[in-house]
Amino acid sequence: MEILANPIVISVIVMSVLCLLKMNVLLAIVVAGIVAGLSGGMSLSDTIGSLINGMGGNSETALSYILLGILAVAIGRSGLAGVVSRKITKVIGGKKTAFVFLIAFIACFSQNLIPVHIAFIPILIPPLLILMNKMKLDRRAVACALTFGLKAPYVSLPVGFGLLFMTIIKDQMVANGVDVGISDISAVMWIGGASMLVGLVLATIAYSRKRDYEDLPVIGADENPEDTQMTKECWMALLGAAVAFVAQLYFESLPIGAICGLTVMLLTGCIRWKEMDTTVDGGVRMMGFIAFVMLIAAGYANVLRETQSVQSLVAATTSVIDSKFAGACLMLAVGLLITMGIGTSFGTIPVIASIYIPMGIEIGFSVPSIILLIGIAAALGDAGSPASDSTLGPTSGLNADGQHNHIWDTCVPTFIFYDIPLFIGGVIGALLLG
Repeated sequence: MEILANPIVISVIVMSVLCLLKMNVLLAIVVAGIVAGLSGGMSLSDTIGSLINGMGGNSETALSYILLGILAVAIGRSGLAGVVSRKITKVIGGKKTAFVFLIAFIACFSQNLIPVHIAFIPILIPPLLILMNKMKLDRRAVACALTFGLKAPYVSLPVGFGLLFMTIIKDQMVANGVDVGISDISAVMWIGGASMLVGLVLATIAYSRKRDYEDLPVIGADENPEDTQMTKECWMALLGAAVAFVAQLYFESLPIGAICGLTVMLLTGCIRWKEMDTTVDGGVRMMGFIAFVMLIAAGYANVLRETQSVQSLVAATTSVIDSKFAGACLMLAVGLLITMGIGTSFGTIPVIASIYIPMGIEIGFSVPSIILLIGIAAALGDAGSPASDSTLGPTSGLNADGQHNHIWDTCVPTFIFYDIPLFIGGVIGALLLG
């Protein structure tokens, strides 16, 4: 009963129900934040204050999304993205399954080889929407492919964002008296990646039927859709994109990278001065809503922290665990709820590790099992959460023509095909590892 009365449980259920009833995502998160505060003993004014004060936690992310949206529109208007999309069209033809797996493959590079996270999506995906329409490809399959690429590599591979993810797990294990290395973590976390690969295959099969879309105007599409040649504007856009990439890696900042890329495109004439307002407006239309959702999500997470509901939820699970199976299921379920609420796998690890590690040892789990449970418990919910960039990113590209619903076309499919296989894989893996 204590678990069911927890502010996280109540507010996540409220948020999920409202989203499924097609309430605006931003408003649903605001309502969930208010519910969390009130159920956690805070007054309405204190809850709103906490919500507002916490919004700064994602301010850099929000600014990044706006600037990346402007950069994406500028690149799209130059014709570069259209040229790239037509090259992909020639290679893939009308093979829908090959297209879905190619998108997943490209998305994987955004986490390790070229660690730009979701920055590539608003640039690459909108010009491909026309091809998807011709193939009658269900965009839910593409949403699953993109989320796979954004999530599976960091869950299972110790490079790029995956190295950061596993380093956090290692540091928390060491801080709680369990000496492990990155190799120990990667030796078991492949189970998470394999579970997601199963989910990707199932999603591709489930959404293989034809689905009709209208050929509507796409934000940021180039003005010469049949032109396949690299023009001066294309080369300047390519230069701007390269500068943005290098600057992001050098300064370790997406906003600085985007600003540098836009500056180069302005100075070279790729973005015409008289068309600047149109370009900025397009970028804001493409990514502005997502930026505000991330701001509100940070405020919601701050309310959860101030009510101490995360710690109490984790602690409450210890009283109802009487076996390894129950322990694995409850630990993963709590991780799912926390990540659905705060929207970040990386931020979930420190919250759960301090209790999960001694709990796992007491139950009798081996060290590899504890590593797997912590890693998958943190990763659960990143897919399927309305406030996660692993779902917001795919929606930003696939909804460039207004025909892709964030909840029903991105969040629900990714929850079904990734969170469920991850949960099952985590339980089975933990039991087999001992």
